[in-house]
Amino acid sequence: MRRLLIALAVLMFAGPALADDRPLNTLVADYEAYALADDPITAGGEGDRAALSRLPDVTPAADAGRAKALKAFQVRLAGIAAAGLSEEAALNRAFLAWTLDRQVQSLAFDEARMPFNSDGGFHSTLGYLAATTPIRSSADAHAWIDRLNAIPAYYAANIANARRGVKTGFTQPRSTNDQVLARAQEMVAAPVEADVLLTPFRDLPPTIPAAEQAALRAQATAIVRDKVRPAQRDFVTFLERDYLPASRKSLAARSLPDGERYYSWLVADHTTTTMTPDEIHAAGLTEVARIRAEMDGVIAQTGFKGDFKAFLAMLRTDPRFYATSREDLLEKASRIAKRIDDKLPAWFATLPRLTYGVRPVPADIEANYTTGRYFSGSPAQGVAGGYMVNTSKLDQRPLYELPALTLHEAVPGHHLQIALAQELQGVPAFRRNAGVTAFTEGWGLYAEKLGGEMGVYQDPYERFGRLSYEMWRACRLVADTGIHWKGWSLDEARACFTDNTALSPLNIEVELARYVSWPGQALAYKVGEMKIVQLRTKAQARLGDRFDIRRFHDAVLLAGPLPLDLLETRINLWVKTEQSR
Repeated sequence: MRRLLIALAVLMFAGPALADDRPLNTLVADYEAYALADDPITAGGEGDRAALSRLPDVTPAADAGRAKALKAFQVRLAGIAAAGLSEEAALNRAFLAWTLDRQVQSLAFDEARMPFNSDGGFHSTLGYLAATTPIRSSADAHAWIDRLNAIPAYYAANIANARRGVKTGFTQPRSTNDQVLARAQEMVAAPVEADVLLTPFRDLPPTIPAAEQAALRAQATAIVRDKVRPAQRDFVTFLERDYLPASRKSLAARSLPDGERYYSWLVADHTTTTMTPDEIHAAGLTEVARIRAEMDGVIAQTGFKGDFKAFLAMLRTDPRFYATSREDLLEKASRIAKRIDDKLPAWFATLPRLTYGVRPVPADIEANYTTGRYFSGSPAQGVAGGYMVNTSKLDQRPLYELPALTLHEAVPGHHLQIALAQELQGVPAFRRNAGVTAFTEGWGLYAEKLGGEMGVYQDPYERFGRLSYEMWRACRLVADTGIHWKGWSLDEARACFTDNTALSPLNIEVELARYVSWPGQALAYKVGEMKIVQLRTKAQARLGDRFDIRRFHDAVLLAGPLPLDLLETRINLWVKTEQSR
């Protein structure tokens, strides 16, 4: 990879005069056609009408075919020399090499054997899909009915994959499986007419005649009742009889078969770095100490006389810091979102056309869901982005954290970054849609920090809330590696959060469950943010008065999400370009 980056850096300054990008462009087009054909959910979001009728094929045969196809693309890519490519093609080549490598390795570990975690899985993905699928015509309605008909086979394939996990000892721990079972039981127990899978039919357009609307709703309801519910019951039975008894005994991913190599790969994959688990653990401890000192300084600004623990107790119990109703919380989140919108042009030269809404987390998943989340929109389908706010258990949703949450999930965090990527022209879809967690979540955490410069935080309590959120991500570095690499108990991992953050007890437990069941993912946030901050600091030092924050943000965002080494190469080249202006 390092040799590839050096070649990329040379090519970006070599000029396009002698560039012949045609072989690579053909390969990229072939790969994108393959990837979209293989992923009907992404293809449907990109405007492929036929894909809206299908669900992914997750069978072992399909995975074997994927491995064969991806390795063939790797062979073709190796045959295209980096020398002679234009700047954009060189970036495409480097990114495609990284993409193919991570996909091949994921298939080699057979991650399909673990198709769910405490945060969700194949069963909850269907609910998200239902909530973000608009029906504007009869064709749209019939496409969703086709997807409903495909759900039983989709359930069966995922259950078969999990059964293979049971046979090979590649399972989730009991604490995770209890939560998955509880949600699966709730799905089965809910009235069919209220099933989230029927959401697309609840607001049909007037262009569909009333009689046809009634027939479509009746057909969809019958499918959920007669086909989907039996599949959901089969999932519950499988969990109860087969999966729970086979739960892995240890929380640590390192305890899985080939677990040491697997967790090391997860760390590299999610952070897009070569950092070891021990190095990340040490970095987390350093960040915890730094942030804690800043938090103590903010507490002093409030005039509070007690110690850190007493301050946290005050924050968790004082009613002024909590919304009085679900609607009150949504209104406060919306007000903060518009306050941030008002400041964006001063900090960003390029803003997305796609808008976003402030919405409640769906009631069927809110109980074990995080405080907030972003649901991607679709310019092709006319769907706005969604800043999702969990409006349950209001005594666990402090208002002093709401500005940081909004900055992260809405703007200038996930919505701004993802919508800009969706709207990029001349950038291949495989880059626009790439799931580079270290970039996307690193950007979200950077957005929280940027909010301080933008003047979003209005008092010391909101600034403390921001620091508490940053501490939360620093503790993730400590807890995730502690659990999965060092063999920590939940009590050991919990201590970092209870001793150093203002997170509510509920949020801490939801987060710990997530780290246990989704190893490595939580590391991406702080690692990505630290890299973006480091690159900005270096750029400011080198450019001095010529540094333009709006242009820097364009440089970070307008190539789409990038692995951190490619982002560093891009920013270094941008600095050289700025120096020559």
